[in-house]
Amino acid sequence: MAIKSDEWIKRMAMNHEMIKPFAEGQVRNGAISYGLSSYGYDIRIADEFKIFTNVNTAIIDPKNFNSQSFVDIKEEVCIIPPNSFCLARTVEYFKIPRNILTICLGKSTYARCGIIVNVTPFEPEWEGYATLEISNTTPLPAKIYANEGIAQVIFLEADEECRVSYRDKKGKYQAQLGITLPKVN
Repeated sequence: MAIKSDEWIKRMAMNHEMIKPFAEGQVRNGAISYGLSSYGYDIRIADEFKIFTNVNTAIIDPKNFNSQSFVDIKEEVCIIPPNSFCLARTVEYFKIPRNILTICLGKSTYARCGIIVNVTPFEPEWEGYATLEISNTTPLPAKIYANEGIAQVIFLEADEECRVSYRDKKGKYQAQLGITLPKVN
């Protein structure tokens, strides 16, 4: 596997709509940066959030997830309660090529505040808006900003195409358009 450069990412975004919308360079302007970087792409979160709440004293069960465990908000800022988390989605829509796997890592600006981003890899031929889990590991409320950088995606190219892609196996999160809760098929 080889890590892909900024030129490759730019070419794939422009010619194959791998990332849409696409920022050709790092955008800062007083914001937490996003856009093309040396060997990756810094993604943003949209202004839609599902904040975890335990008002119903629910048990988290990925096989039988209770959507009432979340409060939905649409704001430019999300306050995550202490020792809690929220779900959000990327601003960017992705179309991952068949020979590419991505790894997504949280940005250090948030990590230094005890805010952790957990995203699974984007598998070959997965497409959609990525659903992100953002954890506040601190005993204080934590603020995150919509339409600003939250994590970096690194693109890894395999020597060969995979035998079975996410699209081939009809993955349950294929072409998701909004924040998607856990599912079991």
